[in-house]
Amino acid sequence: MGKNVRLILKDNVLGVLSESELNTVSSVFYNGGFCRTRAIINTEVPVTYGDRRLHDDPKAFVLTAAKKLGVPSDFVGMVTAAKIKNFSLVKKKKGELRVCVIATAGCSHSESAGEKIDVEEIEGTINVIVIVDADPTESCLVATLATVVEAKAAAMRDLDIRSRYTGDSATGTITDSIVVAATNRGPKMILGGPPSELGQLVGNSVRQAVMEAITKQGECLLSRSVLDRLRERHLSVEKLASELCKLKSLDTGEGALNSRLSLILKTPFSASVVMAAVKLDDDLVKGLVPAELRETGVLARHFGGLLNRVAVKETELKTVNLPPFLREVLVALLKSEVPKGKSESLK
Repeated sequence: MGKNVRLILKDNVLGVLSESELNTVSSVFYNGGFCRTRAIINTEVPVTYGDRRLHDDPKAFVLTAAKKLGVPSDFVGMVTAAKIKNFSLVKKKKGELRVCVIATAGCSHSESAGEKIDVEEIEGTINVIVIVDADPTESCLVATLATVVEAKAAAMRDLDIRSRYTGDSATGTITDSIVVAATNRGPKMILGGPPSELGQLVGNSVRQAVMEAITKQGECLLSRSVLDRLRERHLSVEKLASELCKLKSLDTGEGALNSRLSLILKTPFSASVVMAAVKLDDDLVKGLVPAELRETGVLARHFGGLLNRVAVKETELKTVNLPPFLREVLVALLKSEVPKGKSESLK
């Protein structure tokens, strides 16, 4: 990280230690806001420590952790339930400007800002530390912090991470913390937004670091199954089977439908069509309906009809409480898989 700034990992504590004072702006609970410090620490909370104990006295926890690195109490501190050993380190430079990003990430409690959130417990957390080897103004530091927030959300979108609470596209987790620190040497900086020289370097580095940290943690892997992707949208195969068994024309019980859907959704073609359907349904929920798609009910039926021309009575379909495109596609796929001897007549 440079001759004057070191990264140290000891037990469950990750520390950024500087020989000279850093100017920081952060959203952390311990010495957050604007601060001058020589140490930034990120501490993993052991499972045995207990969520209640931590929130009753978080200060005591971080002060004990800081002693492992021998730093004074004026450090900037954050905590996480993610594994510290899975941190990601990204360093980039452009001319005289250099940035370093350290991220730890767990997304088991991902959320979408603006939705209703009922917090029962706190796990995971995306923590990001950005070191800017430059001399930015205070407003530039704040703008850079905003850029970090945008880049973190973009990384979650790239991984199609969904909110634990609604299944909507996630923008963060319920306890994310961000620190932006400047070494106060090198080039003067007054702009830190996404289009600025600093913002582009930071945004690109944060996006990469957050994606790497999430995948290192083993959550939301790029290759996760369609069944997992549906479950993250609150559309588990059990829920799908529970709704689709309402269709008498399928003549199949919930348990059998569960098994059939699990098999169907593991086939490449079926999986790809289902993912296309849920993407269309995502846009419908947000009101992103192009003029060509105004007759969504009719279009959804035609969409399913591309797979199977055997129609299901519209009155019967309305009993199935599933997003329209997904509902039509699943019915068409199930009709295509009707076992021999079963009648497909709807009359």
